[in-house]
Amino acid sequence: MKISVIVPAHNEEALIGRCLDSIDAAAREYGGEVETIVVANRCTDRTVDVVHSRGAASVPDDSRSIAAVRNAGVRRATGDAVVTIDADSMMSPNMLVEVERRLRSGKYIGGGVLIKPERISLGIIATGLVVGALVLWSRAFGGLFWCLRKDFEAVGGFDESILSAEDVDFARRLRAYGRARGKRAGTIWNAHIVTSCRKGDRFGDWYLLRHPGYIWRLWRGRDREAADKFYYDFNG
Repeated sequence: MKISVIVPAHNEEALIGRCLDSIDAAAREYGGEVETIVVANRCTDRTVDVVHSRGAASVPDDSRSIAAVRNAGVRRATGDAVVTIDADSMMSPNMLVEVERRLRSGKYIGGGVLIKPERISLGIIATGLVVGALVLWSRAFGGLFWCLRKDFEAVGGFDESILSAEDVDFARRLRAYGRARGKRAGTIWNAHIVTSCRKGDRFGDWYLLRHPGYIWRLWRGRDREAADKFYYDFNG
């Protein structure tokens, strides 16, 4: 099974290298064919240079919609399976092995993975519990997405009208599509990603809990000001 790993990146010169290194390590453990495609979204730094130095492919995209950015990478992909990971995250070496094992079994439509923060604080833990409760309540999953490409296309990919929480919407639709076909969706617990806490570094670890309205605005997915602040105009 060929796996395509899609990495959205907006000015990620500082962090994209370690993300790509983690994908390479997972590809070596997997042993099968893996392609990595970085979608360079409005990059004005050396992100693309770093990508090419690691031997990965890049695709330019000027959208201010992370859903559109992810979809652009999948359109370029040639794999049987699709995995998406953010540029400020790193996957565990066993990630692609575990993804392939579940998809090969025919029991799973796809899902997410365990998320570990790069550092721990009380504010990060509390925020994670609140966001995690919302994810559980919505019966979604997150962190890193994996599914067969044919199923990604069958559900229409990510909804490009959504500015944030597009992953929650995608997870709901993929789960429903799988349930109708007798397949499960869920979280891989024996593989993980480590993700940066740079938004905590920038805004403060307690920021979202001190401004809970932002959680709701981002969760709804249609608020341009909130999405720009936390995503599209954010340079880590």
